[in-house]
Amino acid sequence: MRSSAASHRSAPRRNRAQFRHGLFECRRCGRRAILPAMNAKTLRLLFTLTFALTPLANAAIVETSATSLQVKHTFTVTAKPEKVWQSLLHIEKWWSSHHTFSGSASNLRLEAKPGGCFCETLPDGGGVLHMTVVHVRPNAQLTLAGALGPLQTSGATGAMTFQIAPAATGSTVTLVYNIGGYFSGGLNSISAPVDIVLGEQIQRLQRYIETGNADEPKPAK
Repeated sequence: MRSSAASHRSAPRRNRAQFRHGLFECRRCGRRAILPAMNAKTLRLLFTLTFALTPLANAAIVETSATSLQVKHTFTVTAKPEKVWQSLLHIEKWWSSHHTFSGSASNLRLEAKPGGCFCETLPDGGGVLHMTVVHVRPNAQLTLAGALGPLQTSGATGAMTFQIAPAATGSTVTLVYNIGGYFSGGLNSISAPVDIVLGEQIQRLQRYIETGNADEPKPAK
């Protein structure tokens, strides 16, 4: 498969959002590096390097302002839409454990029906409703409504849509996440971290569809 380099707009100059727990917390290599704690220059560098080194999908921050954010990611695989759809629904297989509240993606579930739950079971008997399914067209579209991670405690909400379209070589998958509303410091202050973390998930989904394993392959010795 041919990959394309990612292109992005510059991250906002001010970034004061505090992301202590949840789906937008970055824990690469076992470290808990909170992305918004970085200054703008460092964040832009990480933002650029992340996708320069792993250019599996086309990605972009389409729109960003204090009250709105749109992130879009697209990739093409050789698998047919039916296989892509089934892989998408097994979110516990491809979503990163590092971006869960419980620390394990095995606690996630996704119910592909109107009113269905993208939920997480917590080890203390609790749970998290991440998003609610609002539109289902098998093998073609899945739309969920809600706010991920720390957005849950803000005045913002969103709609996340996965589109699956037949392509000459297989299928094209497009993820669009639209967010609007109040977030302390402005949604534009978290546009880069949101894009980076969603980009990681979409790359994991792509690998899972293609190989059955969402993890990055280990470098050869």
